[in-house]
Amino acid sequence: EASAGCEVCEGAEGMTEPLKQCTAWLRAYFFEPARMEQLPVPPFHHPLLQQDSFTRQVLWTLMRDVKFGEAISYQKLADLAGNSRAARAVGGAMRSNPIPIIIPCHRVIRSSGQTGNYGGGNLMKEWLLSHEKLQKEKLAY
Repeated sequence: EASAGCEVCEGAEGMTEPLKQCTAWLRAYFFEPARMEQLPVPPFHHPLLQQDSFTRQVLWTLMRDVKFGEAISYQKLADLAGNSRAARAVGGAMRSNPIPIIIPCHRVIRSSGQTGNYGGGNLMKEWLLSHEKLQKEKLAY
């Protein structure tokens, strides 16, 4: 259990609107996942998400189609993104993800069910997957 307070959130009056949206989204992710569907996705201005590329397609597909508490294989995500033979390229897209958690690359796992690697470390990936599973179970009650 973590406290609901956050250092960035305490000075909200000085934050830009995109940062307020991002803060609200992250607070909902960790403390009130049922609210996430109601919140706007923060605007993304990273160049990788602006250019037309397979990586961009993969990241947007992941964010749009793989919901909180779900997981998807690299292969299945490649299929959804339009290239069934690009599972390795999906791994590359996950490594280049500029905004992990918001674009939930931790939800992408191996076809065998093993978690696979994660830029934030495998323990963090396992924790995020566990957090989502636990929160989803709480929401089901």
